[in-house]
Amino acid sequence: MGTTCWRVFALTFAALLTGAPAGFGGALAQPQAPEAASGRAAPVAAAKAGRHMVAAANPLAVEAGLGILRAGGSAVDAAIAAQMVLNLVEPQSSGIGGGAFLLHYDAATKSTTTFDGRETAPMAASPDRFLGADGKPMKFIEAAVGGRSVGVPGLLRMLERAHGLYGKLDWAKLFQPAIDLSVKGFAVSPRLAALLAVEKSLPKVEPANAYFYRPDGTPWPAGHTLVNKPLADVLRLVASDGAKTFYGGDIARDIVATVTGAPANPGDMTLEDLSSYKPEERAPVCGPYRVWVVCGMGPPSSGGLTVLQILGMLQEFDLKSLAPMSAEAVHLMAEAMRLAYADRGLYMADADYVKVPVKGLIDGDYLKARAKEIQPGKAMGKAKPGEPPQRDTRARPDQWGRDDSLELPSTSHIAVIDADGNAVSMTTTIEDQFGSRLMVHGFLLNNQLTDFAFSPTDEGKPVANRVEPRKRPRSSMAPTLVFDRDGKLVMTVGSPGGSAIINYVVKTIIGVLDWGMDIQQAIALPNVGSRGGATELEKGTAAEALKPALDAMGHQVAVLAFTSGIQGIVVTPAGLVGGADPRREGIARGD
Repeated sequence: MGTTCWRVFALTFAALLTGAPAGFGGALAQPQAPEAASGRAAPVAAAKAGRHMVAAANPLAVEAGLGILRAGGSAVDAAIAAQMVLNLVEPQSSGIGGGAFLLHYDAATKSTTTFDGRETAPMAASPDRFLGADGKPMKFIEAAVGGRSVGVPGLLRMLERAHGLYGKLDWAKLFQPAIDLSVKGFAVSPRLAALLAVEKSLPKVEPANAYFYRPDGTPWPAGHTLVNKPLADVLRLVASDGAKTFYGGDIARDIVATVTGAPANPGDMTLEDLSSYKPEERAPVCGPYRVWVVCGMGPPSSGGLTVLQILGMLQEFDLKSLAPMSAEAVHLMAEAMRLAYADRGLYMADADYVKVPVKGLIDGDYLKARAKEIQPGKAMGKAKPGEPPQRDTRARPDQWGRDDSLELPSTSHIAVIDADGNAVSMTTTIEDQFGSRLMVHGFLLNNQLTDFAFSPTDEGKPVANRVEPRKRPRSSMAPTLVFDRDGKLVMTVGSPGGSAIINYVVKTIIGVLDWGMDIQQAIALPNVGSRGGATELEKGTAAEALKPALDAMGHQVAVLAFTSGIQGIVVTPAGLVGGADPRREGIARGD
């Protein structure tokens, strides 16, 4: 176990629980009917199991992970197998050309650690990377498509490190399901077919065009059998020789050649950038929510800190007494989110480059003070960043510039609990759908560098999340684990969805812990919240009906489509209960 591994429920646990409002016991709240919460027909039933479970974004990936669990594999083993299949069947979202964050809970030692497989900027990267010739920020799609946006992939080295610590089965065995599917072929899913039909950039780039589209230029339809033998060859090499074969040799040379030789927007990645990539094992960020403890990913992700900030403010209010997804509840959630996103935009970035006030941002007294800015029944308007304790003097609101980075919704999430009670929560991505659109040996390369701020300064002040050599761009990915008052695992949860990931995870946690829903019901709740601007309500759901009431409170309301992809598993006295987002194609299954 790494030295950064955190003993979740050591002597500090009692302190984390202080200040929880009266009336909240350790048990989950009484269940609410999903119809009462959302106004929609009941979602698909939650999955139930007694021994182990996998939830992921595609049934083929779930079957791969479940097969590994049935063979005696660990939660990490199952997550690796599921990820390799997702690379094949959900290529628009994640894969070995990208990166991930992974939280792991070790049931034997009651300890949690995190693995940072975030991509890094090449050594040649400079802060003005995404400024045009006129000195203004590039348009997103111009920056994303091509080699300039590609960060050094971190996924495989991160998974290899996690497997070395927590794997049970042979590394090679974990790749076999994806290899078999790559050779035999898989049916193009409806979601993949739909995204291909509206994609504008991918048909202009080879070899991606030849793989995803027919000779007449139309995309392969749902149900078409797609074979990917080049990917099978790469997976065989990695299975037999380890991740080093990806970061050196022919595969690495071809990645570099593709990035630097992109017809438009070439990049500057080198072989040394690839060979020197190192994943990091880091301590989680954890904090109280009523009588529970919530743990997430720290910097370079903003996900864990922002989730904890939102929950830390909301625990000052009795959400349990409010109807699920009522105007009053959504008001409180949106206001807390607005305040947290204001802090996120100013303070959060790669902590190896910027002194992020991690402890100060989730300090109990600080969050209580921020919560006092929330007025029941009255919107605050635009929130300003706070001044958390323990911050660097250079990180005062008048010193750091505001971040104009875009983080668009793609990505994927995997949740696993194995027969020993070990758990994984892993959010994995190539950033935008289909990433940079550059394809090498059957896999797509990320466009993760567009998660950096495009403008390195704001009114002459440096932006914390600006591009720098070997820096990791800030993320909103929020893989999360929740524990009860006795240190027992309660939940593993996470979601794709760009900068809205944080709010999706918060909604789901509140649905389970405050409103007593099963995980499937909580996932299916309408997506709502704020990312610092308008109060957002999910289009096509009962949340739309809240607009007049929120307008009356002074909210500026936007009704938007939110295709979250939440996956989660909850541990109950009766066994495991899993859920997957009905907005995408995922399922949860177990034995």
